[in-house]
Amino acid sequence: MPIYKGVELPTRPTEGMKEEARRYEAWREEGYKGGTAVAAARANQILAGDYLSVDTVKRMHSFFARHEVDKEAEGFRPGEDGYPSPGRVAWAAWGGDPGQSFARRIVEQIENIDEQDRDQGVDLEYRAVTIDNADVEERTMDLSVSSEFGVEREFGMEVLSHDDGAIDMSRLNNKAPLLLDHDMRQQIGVVEKAYIDPETRRLRATVRFGKNALASDVLQDVKDGIRTNVSIGYRILDMERMNDSSGTVVVRSWLPHEISVVSVPADPTVGFGRSLEKAAEKSETKTFIEVKTMSEINTDELKAQAAEAAKREFQQTAKEITALAVRHNRRDLADKAITDGLSIDQFRGMLLDSLPEGKPLERTAGDIDMTQKEVQQYSFMKAVRGLVNGSGLTGFEKEMSDEIAKRSGKEAQGFYAPDAFWAGIGKRDLTVGTDSAGGFLRPTDHLGDQFVDALRARTVLSNVGARFLSGLKGDVAIPKLAGGAAAAFVGENSAVAEQNPTFAQITMSPKTLGAFVDISRLLMIQSDPSVEQIIRDDLLNALAQKIEDVAIEGGATNEPSGILDTTGIGSVALGTNGAAPTWASMVNLVREVEQDNAAINANSLRFLTNPKVKAKLSQTSKVASTDSVMIMDDPWTSLYGYGMEVTSNVPSDLTKGTGSALSAMIFGDFSQLLIGLFSTADILIDPYTGGAAGTVRIRVMQEVDCGVRHAQSFAAITDMITT
Repeated sequence: MPIYKGVELPTRPTEGMKEEARRYEAWREEGYKGGTAVAAARANQILAGDYLSVDTVKRMHSFFARHEVDKEAEGFRPGEDGYPSPGRVAWAAWGGDPGQSFARRIVEQIENIDEQDRDQGVDLEYRAVTIDNADVEERTMDLSVSSEFGVEREFGMEVLSHDDGAIDMSRLNNKAPLLLDHDMRQQIGVVEKAYIDPETRRLRATVRFGKNALASDVLQDVKDGIRTNVSIGYRILDMERMNDSSGTVVVRSWLPHEISVVSVPADPTVGFGRSLEKAAEKSETKTFIEVKTMSEINTDELKAQAAEAAKREFQQTAKEITALAVRHNRRDLADKAITDGLSIDQFRGMLLDSLPEGKPLERTAGDIDMTQKEVQQYSFMKAVRGLVNGSGLTGFEKEMSDEIAKRSGKEAQGFYAPDAFWAGIGKRDLTVGTDSAGGFLRPTDHLGDQFVDALRARTVLSNVGARFLSGLKGDVAIPKLAGGAAAAFVGENSAVAEQNPTFAQITMSPKTLGAFVDISRLLMIQSDPSVEQIIRDDLLNALAQKIEDVAIEGGATNEPSGILDTTGIGSVALGTNGAAPTWASMVNLVREVEQDNAAINANSLRFLTNPKVKAKLSQTSKVASTDSVMIMDDPWTSLYGYGMEVTSNVPSDLTKGTGSALSAMIFGDFSQLLIGLFSTADILIDPYTGGAAGTVRIRVMQEVDCGVRHAQSFAAITDMITT
C-alpha cells in the first residue's frame, strides 16, 4: 500500500473500476474509438488490481477533471445517438464514474495530509495573559482578541495596528475556526462575528463552542476559570519600521486566520471577558506569524504568483466555456471564445445568439425526466398541505424538490416543482394506450423550458416577437453593435480608410420577482386536479403580467429596465402637455426606427399599446375631422401596414407638463427585446399572513431580467391623450 508522508493510502482499484475497464476493452474489440495508448495502459493497471501509485491517482484525478465535459455530449449515455461516444470509451478506460469517485477521495486525503503538514510546520512563539469575568451565555462567548500592545520579536517591538481598514476581517467573519492550541485538527467552535471596538482600539469576537466532547471540556474549563487565555493566528500583509530609536515595527495591514484557546497567549490585554484596566505580566506566547520586511519581499516571486493565478483563472474559464459549448455541439464557438479571451458571461451571450428561438441555454433544473405515471402521481397540493400542517415535504414531492435543488446547486427556501407541473401536462388525457401496454411508462417529450413556455403563452410579448431566454445561470453579457463599419469608393492605388465597427454589450443579471395567491384551507384539502390547475394558472398569470409590465416600462426600485426606460430609443412628442394622436404621429413613430436602419427583423415589427389608445385611434379621423376613415380601421389588428397588439401593461398613467393620465404607444422590432429567466421557481408557503381569515398564501419567487439589445429598434410616444 503506498505511503504518503507517513500515511498509508488505500489505492487498490475497486470492482466498479474493473468493470468499467472490462467494458472499455470490449468496446475497443467491437471497433469503437476512444482513448489513447495511455488510456489503454491505465485500463490494464486497473484490471491487474495492484495498488496504484500516488502519481497515477493524481493523473487520474486530472483526467476526470479535464474530461468531465464529455459527459454532456451526445452519445455518452445509453439510448443516445452515437453511444458509446469516444469520450465514453475513454472514460471507461480510466475507471468510469467509480474511478472518478476513487481518485477524488484519494486526492482529498492527500490534500488533507498536506494541509496538516503545512499547519504543523509553522514556527511558534509565546506570550502570556490572565483572564477574568468571562461573559458566558449558553455556548457563546465574547472575548477580546487583540490590541495594540507591543510584543518583542526578533526584528524589534511589534505593534498590530487597529486603524480602520488595517485588519482584513474576511476570514474571521466567514465562520473562521476556534481551535485548541492552534491545532487545525482540534476545532472546538467557530467565530460568529468579529469587530473593532473603536473606544478601546481592540479586536473583539463572539465565538460559539461546539457540542463534541473536546469542545464541551474546554468550554467547562473556561467557565470554571481554568482556561482563561486566547491567541490569534494571523498573517502580516504590510509593515512599517518607525523612524526612531525604539525599534518598533507597526503592522499596517494584517489578516487573522483563526482564534485559539491556549495556555499562554501573546497579548496580556486580551482574552475571555478581559477587564480593560487589567493586564497581566508579559511573558512568552504562542501565535502564528509569517514576518517579512519590505526589503525581503521577492518581486519576481510575486509576479510568478500573479501569473499562476491568472493561469488558473484562464483554465477555469476555458473549462466552463467548453462544457457549455459541448452541450450544444458548438465546440467551434468555444475555441473562438477562448482564443479571443472572452469571459464566461460574454460566451453565454455569444452562444445564445447561435441557438434557435426557444432553446434554453442550459437544461433547466426543473426539466426532469418523468413518465406519464409519475406526472400523474405528483401532487402540488400534497406538498402545500405538508408544509402547512407541519409534516413537511415527503414522498415523491420531496424527491422531485431535492433533485431540482441538486441540479440547480441552490437549496429551496420552500420547495421546487418540476416543469411538468407548470406546463400543466399529464393531468388530463393521461393514458397513451392501456396501462398494461405500457401507456403509463411513456416518457414526456422534452419541449424546451416548459415553465417559460407556460409564462410566454400568457403574454402579448410572445405575439410581437420578444425573445425569451431560459436556462440562464449567472450573468449573461450579450454583444451588440454600437456603430457599424462604413464603406466608400476610392481612387486607383488609393488606400481604403480604416473603418472599425464599434461593439458594446448588455449584461443580464438575475433580479427576484415574487407573486402570490391566497387560497382557503377548504380549497387546500381538495384533491381534484382542477384545483391545482386553478392555482397554477393564477400564479403563472401573476408572474407573466409582471414580467410583461417591467419589459414594457420597468425601471422602478429593484426592477429591470424595460423598453420605455431604455436610453436611446426614438421619441415622438405630441404636445407640451400631451395631445391626441394623429396619423402623422403614427407615421413618424415608424420613421424613427426605419431611418436608423434598426428594423432588423421584419417579422417582429409591431405596434404595442393599451386599450385606451386603441379605442382613441378607432374614433379619430385619419385626415380631416369630417373624414369617415379612422386612424385605425377594420380589421382593427393592424396600422400603417404593421400588426398591433394591445395590453393594459402599456402605461396609461404618465404625466407631462400639466397633462396627466397620458398613454404610451411603442413601435419597434420586438426581437430586440430580451427576457431572461434564471434558475427555477422557488415556492414558499405562508400559513400566517392570512391565518385569521383562514387562508394560506402560496408565494413563487423567480429570478428574471430584461434588456433591449438595440435601443434604436424602438420608438415611443409617451404623451398621448385618450379622453
